[in-house]
Amino acid sequence: MRREGGDAEKGPAYQVLADALRHQILSGELRSGDRLPAEAELCELYGVSRSTVREALRALATERLLVTRRGVAGGSFVAAPQPGDIAGLVQSSLALLTSADSLSVESLIEVRFMLEVPAAGLAAARHAEGDLEALQNSIFDPDVTDLDAMFAANRDFHLSLLRATANPVLEAVAAPIFGVVYERFVRRNAPESFWTQVDHDHRDILDRVRAGDVAGAEEAQRAHLGDIRPTYEQIDRERRERGA
Repeated sequence: MRREGGDAEKGPAYQVLADALRHQILSGELRSGDRLPAEAELCELYGVSRSTVREALRALATERLLVTRRGVAGGSFVAAPQPGDIAGLVQSSLALLTSADSLSVESLIEVRFMLEVPAAGLAAARHAEGDLEALQNSIFDPDVTDLDAMFAANRDFHLSLLRATANPVLEAVAAPIFGVVYERFVRRNAPESFWTQVDHDHRDILDRVRAGDVAGAEEAQRAHLGDIRPTYEQIDRERRERGA
């Protein structure tokens, strides 16, 4: 590590320190499980105050790059992020952009087609028995299931489908887009017919995945996104008309 203080052009001192530590983590210089120097040592190394060090460590912990452990063997350690952690951070950023109308529902749906159609094919080719069980457990009956349960089951189905690809990058990239679309445009706004269509499509996708039908699973997923796309667009139009 090298001594580095605040820089007016780069921002406050804690941000400069956080940037330096982040670079070491992302470059692999600091690896998962590595313990950072104690606060006093970081103060000396970077020529900053203890409050600056603590603020920098808090910022990196918020990004899931560090974890803090208490006790004799405690300290700040480089985290081992899981796909869900990364997806959560991406979803928060996308949600903020969407709420500011910096992202359209059309752009989000377009990316869902790009990611989730081939993902369905990979799930058909690579799934394990546990993946099929998770998908089956996410199937619901719209005639007897309440809204919150349908929303949760729908989310679980799509996450299970992504996990069945055995590609954690797909989950990290695709899951947040799905989450933003449903939280922002669907959760409390979709008509009953939407959930009936979702139930029908999910059963079709599951049948194709279970059969190992790669092309069929992709076709079913493409049809599913096409079936529900008009609902997204209608909800978005109504939201904009209300000025929401």
